[in-house]
Amino acid sequence: MTEEKSKYEQALSLYDTKLNDEEIKAKVAHLIEKKVPENDTLEVKRFLMGSVELTTLKTTDSEESVLAFTEKVNQFEDAYPTLPHVATICVYPCFAQIVSQSLEVEGVEVACVSGSFPSSQAQIEVKTVETALALRDGATEIDIVMSVGKFLSGDYETVCDEISELKAVCGNRKMKVILETGLLGSAENIKKASILAMYAGADYIKTSTGKEKPAATPEAAYVMCQAIKEYYDKTGIQIGFKPAGGLNTVHDALIYYTIVKEVLGEQWLTNQWLRLGTSRLANLLLSEVVGKETKFF
Repeated sequence: MTEEKSKYEQALSLYDTKLNDEEIKAKVAHLIEKKVPENDTLEVKRFLMGSVELTTLKTTDSEESVLAFTEKVNQFEDAYPTLPHVATICVYPCFAQIVSQSLEVEGVEVACVSGSFPSSQAQIEVKTVETALALRDGATEIDIVMSVGKFLSGDYETVCDEISELKAVCGNRKMKVILETGLLGSAENIKKASILAMYAGADYIKTSTGKEKPAATPEAAYVMCQAIKEYYDKTGIQIGFKPAGGLNTVHDALIYYTIVKEVLGEQWLTNQWLRLGTSRLANLLLSEVVGKETKFF
């Protein structure tokens, strides 16, 4: 136990995790004020449309509603042939099959939230089986939630072991680890959780489930992107970033785009490395790109 524990503590010791929340807040406010206006362009909004993970995670979801949701993505390509399609459709695992069988657009991923989303409060055996079934039914990407309670208790070993075990189930399919940053309490904890998730096998790190308040914040995004950059500089491994929850306006999307551009650089400005977890934003971006209010999705 001690030896394992020291392995994770050792990983953390390679990074500066002693962060000051007020300093982060000030840096982010400055960055938003100075840099967001230059990214408020049609070209950036088109790009962001292609980074959207169109998401439905409602208690009322049904086969009929998810099929209709998927059909919208199929129809989009005919309606707007010159615009980028969304990056992903994100659903519960029980709908993986219906999405994968009815989706006709090349290049759109089928993501499933798994591992007892959104609480992550289940035995690891339950999490691995749910993940394996989602992949069997056609999921091409998996989003899991880090065990937040265990992290806050300092049980980094279990947190990392679970992530590693679920990544083993995913194999070469991308796995996003949701940190639920709004519950972590400090920039220091967000930095630590980011590093541990990447160290344990995350392909992307994601802010939040959208089920807790606060969800994504620019400050959390800034800290996570800093961690991704430092991890990349040390290991050469590129990790993706996904803000989710609370992306209510086009301005919100431009803020996250700007943070990624300024902290991580151009290399991350593709829909392989930057995703936006939202549904309402798709129509708002589309409206701005086509120049009139449009409710397609």
